[in-house]
Amino acid sequence: MIAKKLNVGVLFGGVSTEHEVSRLSVTSVLEHLDRSKYNVIPLGINRAGRWFHYKGDVSLIADGRWETSGQITPVLLAPSPHLKGVLIDALDHVRAQPLDVVFPVLHGKNGEDGTVQGVLELAGIPYVGCGVTASANCMDKDVAKRLFASAGIPVARWETFYPEDLADFDRIAAAARTLGFPVFVKPAAAGSSVGVSRASDEEELRAALEEAFRQDRKVLVEEAVSGAEVECAVMGNHADCVTSDVLGEIVPKRALYDYEGKYLDGSTDLFIPARIPAEQTALIKKTALAAYRALDCAGLSRVDFFAKADGSIILNEINTLPGFTNISMFPKLFMASGLTYEEILDRLIALALEEHPAKS
Repeated sequence: MIAKKLNVGVLFGGVSTEHEVSRLSVTSVLEHLDRSKYNVIPLGINRAGRWFHYKGDVSLIADGRWETSGQITPVLLAPSPHLKGVLIDALDHVRAQPLDVVFPVLHGKNGEDGTVQGVLELAGIPYVGCGVTASANCMDKDVAKRLFASAGIPVARWETFYPEDLADFDRIAAAARTLGFPVFVKPAAAGSSVGVSRASDEEELRAALEEAFRQDRKVLVEEAVSGAEVECAVMGNHADCVTSDVLGEIVPKRALYDYEGKYLDGSTDLFIPARIPAEQTALIKKTALAAYRALDCAGLSRVDFFAKADGSIILNEINTLPGFTNISMFPKLFMASGLTYEEILDRLIALALEEHPAKS
């Protein structure tokens, strides 16, 4: 008996500062999904938030040409469990396209912050990755740090500020001096280093705050941590989650590992495995699992650390929908651990069906 193919909706694009990265990630995902197992339905979201079924060549996605390809049809995701799919608005009729599972290859706001996850929950459609609460909590760096700290997981010291706090800049400057210049200024929930700046003095601090507040209403001023930037990939649901066998090390060629360095200009060196002692590797893997469980993550995440010279570690953040580009650390780490890219995708879809079973 031939097994029925799963209808897999693959979301990409989105209303986010990471729109371009999503297009790069989804190109790799679509190229590696096994068409003998899955009926793949690419669902692109433009910058205005409109959803489309894309029927054209995968090669047109990365640079955005999919939108003008003539191969798109408007779709609506109905937040109602009776449909469990999307409505495709063809020229002369509207048809329902059932979805067995959705893979949201979306980064940043409106993608990994719990918003699209909430809509999929209402629609009763299983989806790859963390649920609403874990997605929202991990996206907000301030909330995540508080939860990590309460779980006994070491994080960098920080202070949180809002736009109204700029009226008393001296108080912010005093907090930065207590943390010790240089400090990093980060929007709480902008994602992927967007709006992040390094400030070495009060003048740079003021400029960094202004830039960060253009991205978010809540901003962190965080101590600078000296150490290797090490990343651990985690996959699984709750008690069954596992880390990659090896860790990855990021070495930026610029002072700040920013958005361009992560995804666009190749100004970052990657080392797999990370060049740290075995004891520190084991500690990071153990702590990554503890952090993953503490925030109730599921499916997948990339957990980022600073590995200090004295053997201690500091957790930086959890990324619940990490990049899937050809240079992204999450797939590279599990591939270095023995899985193929196709096997990683198969496992993530199986985990989605296990974690978010379709409701009748």
